[in-house]
Amino acid sequence: MARYVTEIESRLSPADAFDYMADFANARFWDPSVSEARRESDGPVAAGSTFHIVSRFAGRDVPLLYTVITHEPPGRVVLEARKPGFVSRDTITIRAAGAGGSIVHYDALLELRGARRVLDPILQRLFNRIGEHATGGLQTALNP
Repeated sequence: MARYVTEIESRLSPADAFDYMADFANARFWDPSVSEARRESDGPVAAGSTFHIVSRFAGRDVPLLYTVITHEPPGRVVLEARKPGFVSRDTITIRAAGAGGSIVHYDALLELRGARRVLDPILQRLFNRIGEHATGGLQTALNP
């Protein structure tokens, strides 16, 4: 299992930060490893909404279908993508901060299943690099 956790202070209100983060198609703007991101479902973002994401990982383009598992505005959204032998879960929580801003807490988890678990140490190192780049993009995106 690989995990990357970060917190970003934002000038956006909790509601605005939540709306931006819950619309996972925005990942293409803040995560340099994402080459493609689009919403697959219609209507407002809610539990069950889906997003097609293509992420560059270990030199390969990896297509993933993320589903919103939990949608609790303006405080928490959980998205999950599953493939055989692999689960990616992103938990985003938002709380109010001074001057009308917010703090965005991002907890990303990649879990390999079965025999692939022996790759966990390598996966963690790669995920740390990807996470650091995404944190920089989030700082910019959440502070327009």
